[in-house]
Amino acid sequence: MSIAYLALGSNLGGRHAFLAAALARLSALPATRLAARGGVYETAPVGPQDQGAFLNTVVALDTRLTPRQLLAAGQAIETALGRLPENRRLRWGPREMDVDLLAFGDCVVDLPDLQLPHARMAGRWFVLKPLADIAPGWVPPGWRQTVAEALAQLEQTDPSCRGTLHVA
Repeated sequence: MSIAYLALGSNLGGRHAFLAAALARLSALPATRLAARGGVYETAPVGPQDQGAFLNTVVALDTRLTPRQLLAAGQAIETALGRLPENRRLRWGPREMDVDLLAFGDCVVDLPDLQLPHARMAGRWFVLKPLADIAPGWVPPGWRQTVAEALAQLEQTDPSCRGTLHVA
């Protein structure tokens, strides 16, 4: 089994329902077990601001799937929950569900369609905060600091990046 971390986000429609549905579908994947889930945080969108706030969380999965299989499963969940494939090309746009593979064990991958660890996670509070809820002492491959240290550094350099805990 490998541990994989995935970020989930939604800013359209029933955001809590979309997160719950994505969690249920991830938990139902073959050879996969939901190991942990961070808090759900509401944050302003990255990019165009003429869209609703996002609800975000991070999950840890114990899985026997490969990174590519997990990436494909995440994209299938996005599609099943209403995200159109052509909207995947719209960077930072609104979406019913976004599932991003953040890290997979100790894998380091740099391909056009898959980067592990996720290339932008160190600069995103909405990823680091729920990740720190479940893995504060973890040092992602290639990093020189823990998730909690990266979060503290981000909050110090950009205090406006924070969101708020959102209870369902």
